[in-house]
Amino acid sequence: MNRLATLLLSLLLLPLTATAQRIHAFVSSGAAISQIEGDELKGFNHFGYTGGVGALVSLSQSNRWGASIEAAFSQRGSYNNTGDPYSLKLNLNYIDIPLLLHYQDPYGGMLVGLGLEYSRLVQQPHSTMKYNPAYFIPDTTDLTFLANDLSVVADARFTIWRGLQFNLRWQYSLIPIKDPWVFTEYKNNGLTTYTYTNRCRNHAIFLRLIWQF
Repeated sequence: MNRLATLLLSLLLLPLTATAQRIHAFVSSGAAISQIEGDELKGFNHFGYTGGVGALVSLSQSNRWGASIEAAFSQRGSYNNTGDPYSLKLNLNYIDIPLLLHYQDPYGGMLVGLGLEYSRLVQQPHSTMKYNPAYFIPDTTDLTFLANDLSVVADARFTIWRGLQFNLRWQYSLIPIKDPWVFTEYKNNGLTTYTYTNRCRNHAIFLRLIWQF
């Protein structure tokens, strides 16, 4: 009778054990290098922090396919101190929830992923701005950014040692985070005027270290 009970208990716990072996929690920490496309500035010059927790679930017996979900904090924005065409330091702090589908490379051991990310702006940005009104004027009457951001995300992870991984991630907004942002440029001593009405998007590269349990 005891053997029968042990066998039945083992059969009941087997699916739970298999599921537990296929779920791996992880923590991440690293740097976010970003720009805001549409602010008339060029270059990934804004540096911030990113970090969070997540879980990776295997979707196949071979562990080639998997899916992950995370909850992370990231600092994105824009920075330019050259004055060309104007100087700006703009900080945007987000809570990110990315959902990715992954494929494990059977040869090199690289884990690549593609998916979507929902981000929530936790506070309206604090910024510093300097510009020459005789040359270039960004519209500063309303620097309010949209609270929600939806992005496409591409991800690559490389194992360094045991559960330690290096992660390279690319993110680009599918919807504007500010629409519109108006800029006025004066040329030929103010005789020629150009007006730009832009839809702004986040564009970021993340360099992270991941520890997978």
